[in-house]
Amino acid sequence: MVLCVIWYGKIFLTGRITMKWPSPYLKMRVLGAILIAEGKTIRERIQKTAQLTFADEEGNARTFTWRTISTWYYRYKNHGVTGVSIKERSDKGKTRKISPEQLLEALNQVRPLFMERKHTKFDLYRLCIKKGILRKEQLAPTTFYRFIREYDLLNEQIEDNKKRLAFAMAHANELWQADTMFGPYVQHPGKMVQSKLIAFIDDASRVICHAQFFLNENIDALITSLKAAFYKRGIPKQLYVDNGSIYCSQEITLICARVGCILRHTPLRDGASKGKIERFFRRLREQFLSRRLDLSSLDILNKQLTLWIEEEYNASTHSAIGMTPINRFALDMKFIKFLPPHEANDELFYAEVKRKVKKDNTFSLKNVRYEPPADLRNKTITVRFDRSRPDKIIVYYKTHRIGQAQRLNLVANSRINRQGDER
Repeated sequence: MVLCVIWYGKIFLTGRITMKWPSPYLKMRVLGAILIAEGKTIRERIQKTAQLTFADEEGNARTFTWRTISTWYYRYKNHGVTGVSIKERSDKGKTRKISPEQLLEALNQVRPLFMERKHTKFDLYRLCIKKGILRKEQLAPTTFYRFIREYDLLNEQIEDNKKRLAFAMAHANELWQADTMFGPYVQHPGKMVQSKLIAFIDDASRVICHAQFFLNENIDALITSLKAAFYKRGIPKQLYVDNGSIYCSQEITLICARVGCILRHTPLRDGASKGKIERFFRRLREQFLSRRLDLSSLDILNKQLTLWIEEEYNASTHSAIGMTPINRFALDMKFIKFLPPHEANDELFYAEVKRKVKKDNTFSLKNVRYEPPADLRNKTITVRFDRSRPDKIIVYYKTHRIGQAQRLNLVANSRINRQGDER
């Protein structure tokens, strides 16, 4: 429908009238018309209904295609009235490829390059793309501008207006801070890939519990680094992280709950609340990344990082505590809780799902059938598995570890009679 305006005998086309989304009331009237439409099959009746004209609540004539009506019909059939209700997207206004924290980290890397020169938002975006910190397919310019506007990422005075007090925990492992930083480009088969650093710092001693470069910032990388940190420095009472997707994942929440660690998240866009890990990142850029590093592989880069942390950072006097971080950490050894020696310790870091055991005492995981180590027919069990080793499946029932499940072997089961003796 086109809106026409008559002015001094002339007709001007001003544009198309924007129709509102059909209301649930209008949709139900259309679905009701299917019942009295002609046709032997439901498809024929829907096609007949598509030829009718309906008036909405404002009196506008509306017609709908048979495919649209068919979608409404089957949604109503499967989900009732809620299936035809108007719902907003759950991810409306959010980006699915980058978080505000990641964008803020990218801006912090490129803004010092401008020094005192005037620059626009487009200059920042273009430099982020040029340096490879962001990719065009990862973040469009319009989304870049919207994030800066909504989260006020360029306003340096926001954090300064907050009342802050310098603090430190009384003992080691009372609080760890963790964060991710963009690292240097390393050689990967066929191309150069930017690395990501995940690091953990103890609040009281400033010791780096663990730091490691990865090619991807994902759940597997975080679990690997968290596992190494726990084995090296013990279990913290609290873990303080930002609101990135990997730090809010179900896997990390479960791991912290299993070991008795409280997982805490910072306020959005409040980098100063993790000041100790941010200060470590600045020192790492100035003293480690400024060196002529061997970037021929990720493993070589991590060996250089570990050597610098253990021999220089942790072993050098820290101005805030007046002694070396490793010596300050050693003073509180009696307060530190390590993982007890047990063969099932690695299972604390496994992924976890619920499964219902069938009547034949089998369950399925990733389209593979397994047999639990005990008779658990018709029981709901908890299955833990290593994301990197899908062959190791551990069964838990009511918090009790039952044992490792075995892949179903139909041929072997055919040789066993009902009394359990092999034929």
